[in-house]
Amino acid sequence: MNSQNYRLITIPISHFSEKARWALDRLNIPYTEEPHVPVFHRFATMKYDGNSVPVLATENHGNLVDSTDILHYLNGIAPVDKKLYPEIPELRKEVEELEDLFDEKLAVAVRSWGYFYKVKDRQAMRRGWCTNTPWFEQIGFTILFPFLSNLLNKKFKLTAENAAKSLAEIQEVFDLVGKQLSDGRSFLVGDNFSAADLTFAALSAPVLMPPEHFLKPQKLSQLPSEMATVILELQTTPAGNYGLRLYREERYFS
Repeated sequence: MNSQNYRLITIPISHFSEKARWALDRLNIPYTEEPHVPVFHRFATMKYDGNSVPVLATENHGNLVDSTDILHYLNGIAPVDKKLYPEIPELRKEVEELEDLFDEKLAVAVRSWGYFYKVKDRQAMRRGWCTNTPWFEQIGFTILFPFLSNLLNKKFKLTAENAAKSLAEIQEVFDLVGKQLSDGRSFLVGDNFSAADLTFAALSAPVLMPPEHFLKPQKLSQLPSEMATVILELQTTPAGNYGLRLYREERYFS
């Protein structure tokens, strides 16, 4: 589709990184992924004028430092049958509004709720942060884990009270998605898979644990019991079923 080289800067577990990764994979665009351990990722993103992940570095169109900007850019070079945003203005507006809701509300709540349970779990954090990252960053993780854990705890205010608030926000978005799908439609907007569907599935992946995710999920029995109970409940909601279906049917579209 496109002859230029793309470099995607990520954190392995980042659901925003998964959003960009999914779009690239779906459009069959060759790219090189450069995963980094949190904190160390800043050395990579700064080279491309970004602060966080994902960053998509392009040869001819500069650097894109936001997942939604990445999807809009990719939509511009996608063939008609793989567009992520509808051509009809009303439908496009609806897709973009849902994408913003998922970015601003769902993603933040999922991150805070998940980290509340895992921030002190060295093995879980190693798996989510260090998979396929440079060896020296993995050594840095081993040395700095107590500092990184405390930094994350303070940055996201990982308290039981805030975790409960985050879960309520996740459930609120899941309820909204369930209502949107209640008429039997296959996708959130119109008759085709769009950025709204991709964004919901990618950003909810940490609480749905789809087997198709490149970071194969832990077994529920390996998680804190309270966390596992909530994940199982979310998986069985209409929105949860829909997110898991999208991973099964749309994640590796070709």
